[in-house]
Amino acid sequence: MALSIAIVGLPNVGKSTLFNALTDSNILAANYPFATIEPNTGIVPVPDARLQDLSGLYGGAPVKPATVTFVDVAGLVSGASEGEGLGNQFLSHIRATQAIVQVVRAFEDANVTHVDEAHDPSKDIAVINTELVLADLQTVQKRLPRAEKEVKANPKLKPEYETLLAVRDLLDSGQPVWSRPDIDLEPLRDLFLLTAKPIIYVFNVDENGLQDTAKQEELRRLVAPSPTLFICAKLEDELRGLDEADRAELLLSYGQKESGLNQLIRAAYATLGLQSYLTAGEKEVRAWTIPKGATAPQAAGVIHGDFERGFIAADVVDYDDLMAAGSLTAAKAAGKLRTEGKTYVMQPGDVVEFKFNVSK
Repeated sequence: MALSIAIVGLPNVGKSTLFNALTDSNILAANYPFATIEPNTGIVPVPDARLQDLSGLYGGAPVKPATVTFVDVAGLVSGASEGEGLGNQFLSHIRATQAIVQVVRAFEDANVTHVDEAHDPSKDIAVINTELVLADLQTVQKRLPRAEKEVKANPKLKPEYETLLAVRDLLDSGQPVWSRPDIDLEPLRDLFLLTAKPIIYVFNVDENGLQDTAKQEELRRLVAPSPTLFICAKLEDELRGLDEADRAELLLSYGQKESGLNQLIRAAYATLGLQSYLTAGEKEVRAWTIPKGATAPQAAGVIHGDFERGFIAADVVDYDDLMAAGSLTAAKAAGKLRTEGKTYVMQPGDVVEFKFNVSK
């Protein structure tokens, strides 16, 4: 399954700089509002050291990591849901993504303009969330008249209608859908509600802010219990073009163990309940993204629908056991290779070969 993440925020909070750093792109990152108009898209490999290790085991087989697509959405402003700053156009770019990363300016720099004279992270967050809520409210209100007619004709649709009313009331009170995880949104999936998407807050701090734990805790409280990251977009930009050793040294000099890209991808996987499993052979070594709790047939279906429909079994070996054995043959001889059926729940360390049969 493809993972896509929308990067949103007010103008001049560092979205485009962060996008460039994450995706190794060179889009315009200007010191004025609406430097980005059309959304910029970058596809990034998910870092996974296991792939190179497995490639070595299979004679240097080509490596194909899982990927994440980042979409840099133009800066939103107050009134975006009413069309301010081409807001409706910008909001539509978020609907096709699976999660939202809201970048919040948490640095002071007189040389970087702000949409308001006063810089206040809590106000910035409120502006973005309000526009997302208002956009969703418009979507729900447009659906309600049709839903009312449908439920009169078919009373079995009453649960869906009641869900729609509950969501309407929640949004009307100014609250995003993500604030009520108890609401079953399955009947409303086709609405692609913006505030139903998981959100990760990225506070764009300066170099000193990376180690200012008191300030970080203050900012974290603004958005609790949502996942929160503290990333210096300027530092991430400096990491571009450096080899692994120099990157690690520069990060360590700022007290960081891993890059913002790694942090963000891990947070996205955790927030969306995703994991990866591996396939390996002489033709290629590859990582595949699946939901946690996926069964072997469901995991096979990510490769190809025929694999799921014709699933017979899965030969599974744990990555650590395979590497320790030195080859699949040795792992099998040591009793580490096992055959799993349709009810097997996939694990993150699984290296799998699927057996299937699809009759014509």
